[in-house]
Amino acid sequence: MQCRNCYLIYVPPEYFLSAEDEKARYDLHQNSFNDQGYMEFLNQLLIPLNELLSPKCNGLDFGSGPEPILSGLFENVGHNVKIYDHFYSFDTKVFEKKYDFITACEVVEHLHDPKKELDMLWSSLKPGGLIGIMTNLLADNQSFADWHYKNDLTHVCFFSESTFNWLAKQWQAEISYMTNNVIILRKILIT
Repeated sequence: MQCRNCYLIYVPPEYFLSAEDEKARYDLHQNSFNDQGYMEFLNQLLIPLNELLSPKCNGLDFGSGPEPILSGLFENVGHNVKIYDHFYSFDTKVFEKKYDFITACEVVEHLHDPKKELDMLWSSLKPGGLIGIMTNLLADNQSFADWHYKNDLTHVCFFSESTFNWLAKQWQAEISYMTNNVIILRKILIT
């Protein structure tokens, strides 16, 4: 299905995997600090986002996974990072705080209620704060049928630049496309 307003392509809820099957898929991930390829993958988000941050910022790694590697990398460069993951670190108290930055690395494509969940993240961000998102962007609807990204059954939301542009407009955010899969949104300071 595709939303006529924001252009998000999404899987209807009746086709979602069960929570058990979804978690079983995530349990297969074998990410570690020793995996150089994985470190290079995370650096696509870490480096451009860190360049925009002041020293010693407070962040939230949303969807940290079974091994919260990205939060550890941000801590290694001097930031304080809380983690949240629906399956591995389910602590909703993290949303009672405001953050200088939030990361969502390969997470938004898994969201079952993307508007609600993304708005929750946005409300957890301080004015001037940044959300760094990594997800594969759909180039155009014609390529969807052949797109490998849709073949992962845990992927239920598919974003395009049009979707992120719509979201930025709704949030009155500044948006930057760092690469074809890294998007950074800044919460504008209202004076």
